[in-house]
Amino acid sequence: MMTAQTGTLFIVATPIGNLKDMTDRAQDILKGADLIACEDSRHTGMLLKHFDIRTKMISFHDHSHAGKTDRILSELLAGKHVALVSDAGTPLISDPGFPLVRDAIQRGIRVEGIPGPCAAINALVLSGFACEPFSFFGFLPPKDKKRRDWLNELVDEKRTLVFYESPYRLLKTLQDIADIFGDRRMIVAREMTKKFEEVIRGSAKSALNHFEGKKILGEIVIVIEGVLRKVRHE
Repeated sequence: MMTAQTGTLFIVATPIGNLKDMTDRAQDILKGADLIACEDSRHTGMLLKHFDIRTKMISFHDHSHAGKTDRILSELLAGKHVALVSDAGTPLISDPGFPLVRDAIQRGIRVEGIPGPCAAINALVLSGFACEPFSFFGFLPPKDKKRRDWLNELVDEKRTLVFYESPYRLLKTLQDIADIFGDRRMIVAREMTKKFEEVIRGSAKSALNHFEGKKILGEIVIVIEGVLRKVRHE
């Protein structure tokens, strides 16, 4: 059971681009926390400087050893309040943090979410495809064969499909989608909420034509329409 001396682990969403998307509540939590566990202290440091937040940071990412998790849990069990942030968006959504949150819950530590931006959800609602139901898969496998195997397993899926992708693999992935999904409708959303945001609509082939020969930068979300279902009339 949670004791009066136990601190709170706050899961704090931060902007995916436009800093004006930072909520007042998120700023208050980061200012009031005893410690901020962040994916990259340099990146988060710029965010904190912009909002004049001076809370101490500790790096916490996919390659952090178990000792970092234990240290954060110890702080929480000692009554300290810790805010968990990623480089952008909502922590744990293809970002570090799941083991920490899981272990905190198992130890009876209070966990509270501070909602805000999420690239996957933003791209989904921009897509114009059905949002109920949908499936989010994070990043596609980087290896060509495994990626194609994944896509082949999903080609008959009725749910809207949402993926993240690296700009360095986008062309290969679009070619795989074109080969497997044909002319299925999809979007590629890039640099959302930033100055050079673009949402490319159409098929994988048309998106491939758009990006070929260009320098591709920024965070990328791919949304593929599910196999269309027959609408039942009541």
